[in-house]
Amino acid sequence: MRRMEFKMERPGLLEVGRKITVTEGLLPSSYYYTINPALAMSANIPFRNRLQSREGEVVDIVENDRGFYVTAEFDEPEVGS
Repeated sequence: MRRMEFKMERPGLLEVGRKITVTEGLLPSSYYYTINPALAMSANIPFRNRLQSREGEVVDIVENDRGFYVTAEFDEPEVGS
């Protein structure tokens, strides 16, 4: 299983166990992913680490001094495996 972290701006938009879909965005040198409908966004992901799945599940939500971070799992090999 591949895990990815997403930044969520407000609490309560997602909960652990929720099934999600993501949309892929393209930048000049990387991709980024948004949990639909615009609930949270990933960091920029290099081309070589492109996410193949578009459906996953929220496995953790953490609040720290920088905001809310959502960890989601996708049914594909971990990057670098």
